[in-house]
This record gives sequence, C-alpha cells and structure tokens, in this order.
Amino acid sequence: MKKLLIAAAALLAAPVLAQQPVKVGVVAPFSGVAADFGRQMQAGIDAFFKLHGDTFGGRKIEVLVRDTGGPNPEVAKRLAQELVTRDKVDFLAGFGFTPEALAAAPVATEAKKPMVVMNAATSIVTERSPYIVRFSMTLPQVSAPMATWAAKQGIKNVYTLVTDYAPGLDAEKQFKATFEAAGGKVVDSVRTPLRNPDFAPYVQRIKDAKPDAVFIFVPAGEQSVAFMKAFEERGLKEAGIRLIATGDLTDDDVLQSMGEPVVGVISSHHYSAAHDSPENKAFVKAFREVAKGLPRPNFMAVGGYDGMAAIAQVVAKLGNAIDGDKAMEILKHVKMTSPRGPIEIDPATRDIVQTVYIRRVQKVGGEYWNIEFDRFPAVKDPGKR
Repeated sequence: MKKLLIAAAALLAAPVLAQQPVKVGVVAPFSGVAADFGRQMQAGIDAFFKLHGDTFGGRKIEVLVRDTGGPNPEVAKRLAQELVTRDKVDFLAGFGFTPEALAAAPVATEAKKPMVVMNAATSIVTERSPYIVRFSMTLPQVSAPMATWAAKQGIKNVYTLVTDYAPGLDAEKQFKATFEAAGGKVVDSVRTPLRNPDFAPYVQRIKDAKPDAVFIFVPAGEQSVAFMKAFEERGLKEAGIRLIATGDLTDDDVLQSMGEPVVGVISSHHYSAAHDSPENKAFVKAFREVAKGLPRPNFMAVGGYDGMAAIAQVVAKLGNAIDGDKAMEILKHVKMTSPRGPIEIDPATRDIVQTVYIRRVQKVGGEYWNIEFDRFPAVKDPGKR
C-alpha cells in the first residue's frame, strides 16, 4: 500500500514539475549613463515574446532582470553568481559591456550555465568560457567590411579615432589591417577616454592632418552625439574629410537627436531599424508595442530578440531536461532568419556569422534612418586567432 501511495504521489507531482518555468537571468545596465543598453535588450526580448509567446516545449520562460548600473564588472560578476546560486537560473544572458561579460565568464564555466551574450563586442569574449555564445557582433566583424569598402571607393589615407578600451582597440586594429592590406594607409590614430571625453581637440588634430577620411568607433549614445557635434563645429565636412564609422556612431536609438549634420555619414553594421524584410517589419512593430519610451529598436534590441529566440529553440528541444552541455550543443548550431537577416553560430568559435551592411544616413519622411546600400554576406569574426 505504501509503495502504491508513493507512486500515486509521483504521478500527481509530475505535471506540476513539468510546469516549472525556465529561468533566464539578464545582466545588463538598466540605470546610469548606459541605461538604454539594458532597456533596448529587454524590449527586444519582450518583442520576441509578443510575436512568439513565452512557452516552448511545455515550459514557460521567465526572465529575471538584474541591473549593473554599468559598466561595472564587479557588480556583473556578483549578480551572475546570485542568479546561479540563489535564483537557480538555467541561462545567463545580456551583458552590454565587454568587462562585464569577462567578469561573469568564470561563473558560467563553474556552474555549466549557457551564457548568451546580447551585446559585448570584443573578440575575446567567447574565448573566456566554453559556455558563452554570442548573438550580437564583434568590432572586427563590422570594421573589416568598412575598410574594404573604403578602399574600393578610392579613399587612400585615413585617420582613426576610437574609444580607448577593448572594443575600440579591436576596431582600430582590424580597420588598419584590412585597409592597409587593400592598399590604403592609416596616417595616424588617436584613442579617447571612455568617460566624458572632450572631442574638440582630437577633431581639430584630425582636421589639421587633412586625411581623405576619418574612421570612428565610439560607444553608442552620449559619445556618438558629442562626437558629431564636434565634427560639425570644427568644419571637417566642409574641409572635405569624409566620415566613415561603425554603426555605433549612428545608432538608431540616438540618430534623431543628431540632426542634419549626420546626413550622409557612412557606417558599417549588422542591423538597421530600416532593414527591409518581413521579419524586421514585424519586429519593429512588436518593439514599438512593448517598448517604453524607446522610439525604435537598435542593434542591442535585435541582440536581445535573437538571443531569446535561440534560448527558446533550446527549451523547445530539451523541455524538462535543461542541461548546460546539451544546451550548448544546440546553441552552437543555431541557424535562423533574424530581423537583421540570415544568421548562424560558428560552432568552432560560438560566435555569430551574419551579413554586415554598408549604410548611409538619409532623411526619409522627416526622420533620420540608416539606409542600407551595400552588403557583405556571411561575415565571420576576423579578429579570432
């Protein structure tokens, strides 16, 4: 009789256990100067749920948001540890900044939890843990196509300006390598502080050097707006110096605030809110329905969307048996059509392979947009050793 009662109790408990949610801990800045990093990611995740629901393989996905106030690697590591040990998450996700992703990497390794990076863009990130997979981009991945494109346009000499931290150094190194291999010359380089730079003296130095063009990487947001103001005030456009950049400079989230000076700027990036596809139109519509105070999605939003789409694939396939190693085997072979276009994960590096677009800022219908006019398909990260 006792055995029968135990068996009956187990049968009754099984449906309850099957309904336990899959927990995803999202670690990103939701306050401070980079608050929109986290807000864009979360809106991208919410847009995915809006379009596809939040239940896969009989399991509801529950998102636990944690704010680093970053960039703050120490806080990111502590939050990741708490999510794993206290909240028992099945996945870690988010990570707006490289230092935060690097700090959390050992936590993912020790706990054997898949860590889905939705932004942090330095090449080395995926090398720091076998449990990291990236659904954003790397700076070398978007810098190399810009260098190739610039050389083909007859640009002979370029001055580079990048923010002095790992993504900026990646962008500078890769642009120079690709551009000079194509016959161009980087005449000089300057690196600016990560916090509160005054761009005016740097921009004046570039103007005095009289290059054909200046290649820029600065973090999306306040710095991109500040750089464009200095570029306009110092009259580089009138001096005939072309501006080419990674897409962070003309980020969709701040593009409207830059105004007329940004028209004509050429950038290379993997996503534009103006991308013309049925998937992106549906994504933009859903984003606007769920986002609070954000006018349009940017590249962090699409990273959030695609990262959650990949997690949903894992949950649909594994159901009640979420296992870190099995999950990683699925994540390493993800291939899908994203709002940005076709994407897949390179199983050897756990990094994304995707189309990189060359875009020009244009004013359409009274608004500023990054309009794609050329593309480099199936680009891998050239920064990987």
